[in-house]
Amino acid sequence: MSGLRVVSAGALSSLQDLGRHGWRHLGVPASGVLDPEAMQVANRLVGNRLDAPVLETFDGGLCLRAEGGDIRIALVGGLVAERRHSEGAEVLETWRSHLLAEGEELRVLGAIGERRCATVAVAGIRIARQLGSAATYVRAGLGGLDGRNLSTGDLIPATPADRGRSEYRMAQVPPTAADGPIRLVAGPQDDHFAPSALTELGSAEYRVAIEADRMGMRLNGPPLAHRDARCREIVSDATVPGSIQVPGNGQPIVLLADGQTAGGYPKIATVITADLPRIATLRPGSAVRFSWVDVRTAQSIARANASRLHALLDTVIACSGAPLPDAAVLYRANLAGNAVNALDPRTWSS
Repeated sequence: MSGLRVVSAGALSSLQDLGRHGWRHLGVPASGVLDPEAMQVANRLVGNRLDAPVLETFDGGLCLRAEGGDIRIALVGGLVAERRHSEGAEVLETWRSHLLAEGEELRVLGAIGERRCATVAVAGIRIARQLGSAATYVRAGLGGLDGRNLSTGDLIPATPADRGRSEYRMAQVPPTAADGPIRLVAGPQDDHFAPSALTELGSAEYRVAIEADRMGMRLNGPPLAHRDARCREIVSDATVPGSIQVPGNGQPIVLLADGQTAGGYPKIATVITADLPRIATLRPGSAVRFSWVDVRTAQSIARANASRLHALLDTVIACSGAPLPDAAVLYRANLAGNAVNALDPRTWSS
């Protein structure tokens, strides 16, 4: 079989797609990628359907080798990677497709900023779906490769690439995600908190704790005071990705893609859909600030975000198979050669 052999699995590497929807009422989280925009861009770059499964990996360490033919990939997100071959290694451009010749390896090295994960799209990936999705949900054993994270020795099946096909890149690399506050909608149990707690959440700085995975992330910062002792717990009710639960110690917990479907801690707020990937992909230790918006504003932001994504996908263009030259190459080149003196006819060409 052809595909990518997992030489090293790295941290929390898994197969994901846009999620397993329609089962939440039965206790099954949607799961899926933490950054749906990165997934769709990466799939467009390799010629897949936008909802095709991809690999999501954290913090570096993932190494994949092309087997059974050449494999086309694209890396999008906050991690840097290199292609390793018999003559050495070269850093790969992100936001661009690349051809891995049979035997070559893709090695994800680590973060280049505050983002902790990256998306790897694989052209022609072939992964079975369960309950309508290939998204890996480890706690229930659902999704690709038997519902577990990637392990050394796994083969991710994919159709061998056509060497005659063009590579693709973004005509304009998207700007880094905005550094502004993460926007919140109040509730559904904001009435369980002292008024000072809502003011604190909308003004203080919090930091991502080391307890951060695909299920959720704890935040460290000023404690959020409940209205009274009875308000520290509720009868368990529904949660969604983006729900901010606050247990008795007052430290908020942001639920993410694999978050449980119900819980007994009151929820002071919900991260708006457009901003959820921004906080979900932050590394432990990163600073976070929040601001409040109403539901109508959140809906308007979501529509604008969807329009921006469609426009972004339209900027994918064909390019040559060779990577673009780096700055050092340009500085060494004689870019001003064959100059012409407009005042000297002897230098004019015919």
